[in-house]
Amino acid sequence: MLFSTIIWVVVSLIILVIIIRNVVIVPQQHEYVIEFLGKYRKTWGAGLHIKVPFLEAIVNKISLKEQTLDFPPQNVITKDNVTITVDSVVFSRVFSSKDYTYGIEDALYALENLTATTLRNILGEMELDQTLSSRQEINAKMETILDAATDPWGLKVTRVEIKNINPPKDIEEAMTKQMKAEREKRQAVLEAEAHKESVMKRAEGDKAAKILAAQAEMEAKIAIAKGDAESIRLTYEAQATGLKYLSQANIQESVLRLRGIDALKDVADGRATKIFMPTDLSDVVSVIGAIGETMGIGNAEPVDDSPRLSTAPPEDPCHGDHSSRITQEINAQQKADWMRENAPQ
Repeated sequence: MLFSTIIWVVVSLIILVIIIRNVVIVPQQHEYVIEFLGKYRKTWGAGLHIKVPFLEAIVNKISLKEQTLDFPPQNVITKDNVTITVDSVVFSRVFSSKDYTYGIEDALYALENLTATTLRNILGEMELDQTLSSRQEINAKMETILDAATDPWGLKVTRVEIKNINPPKDIEEAMTKQMKAEREKRQAVLEAEAHKESVMKRAEGDKAAKILAAQAEMEAKIAIAKGDAESIRLTYEAQATGLKYLSQANIQESVLRLRGIDALKDVADGRATKIFMPTDLSDVVSVIGAIGETMGIGNAEPVDDSPRLSTAPPEDPCHGDHSSRITQEINAQQKADWMRENAPQ
């Protein structure tokens, strides 16, 4: 009885262990490939699963996460026969666990070799300068080619990046010198353009200054000419107004003659070397005595060369509001003076 109880306990423990070992929990973003008697049966996704003991087997546990595959650098010969070292990175993920398990023996090793051959094919059609400046184009071509080639393997190539492109040392030194020369050339061109622009701006400024100066001079001359014209106009208007007033004053002829004699006195005041004679000889005869006295004829006194004292001119009797009355008074006074001076001795 005791022996049979021990047997049942052992059998129960074995069954429990078998059940526990065949209860499988698949984690998130993972898949298990299940075979039944050596043949593919199904793929388990994330969750709780129970496996048939001794008949089903888990042949592959696959992660569905995106993987980063950093392959060793590859030596590639460009179109212009320059050997460069290219380091690339491939990003991929499994989209079919069945194809990934049964499509190829070692998918990652196959992807590494496929990446190397694809790099040689693409870069072999480019020159060195083009490879250094066309990384985006190279990445796009490689992603397209690798994605199409890995579809039967259950892999999806999501992205390809070229990390480094290292040319030989001598080529790198030559490129450095070329880059330095290009920069010096650009610097010289920029300095020349700046100098050209500066000279042009300075010339434009000088031109504008000269134009403004010429305009200012022209406007000044125009203003002076207008001022002179206005001055002449006002002078002639004043003279015309004076003549008009004289004509309206009705001055007698005798007064004008006396004014002429006064003018002769001022001209021939003992300092003159010339004698001015009026054209009307009859008038000259009538006033010859006065002119002789005025001019100092017969007087042995020397000519006075001393500076003439400026005296205020007598008030013109031909102007003013009471010109007629003043003219009559002056006429009578000067006539009396003349009669007195020319009276016979």
